[in-house]
Amino acid sequence: MSIFGRLAQTARLMVGLPDYDAYCRHMADRHPGATPMTRAEFFRDRQQARYGNGGGRCC
Repeated sequence: MSIFGRLAQTARLMVGLPDYDAYCRHMADRHPGATPMTRAEFFRDRQQARYGNGGGRCC
C-alpha cells in the first residue's frame, strides 16, 4: 500500500470509518470459504457495533 493509501486509511480510522478493503483482505486470507459481507452490510454491522441499538450517547 502506498504512503497516500496508508494516510487515507489512518484518517478514515481516526474519524471512525471502518476499512472495507482491509476486511475483504482479512476474509480472503483467514476465512477463504466464507462469503464476505457486502459493503452496505459491512457498514451497517460496524455502525451497529459502534452505536448499538440507537440508545444514543450524550457527547
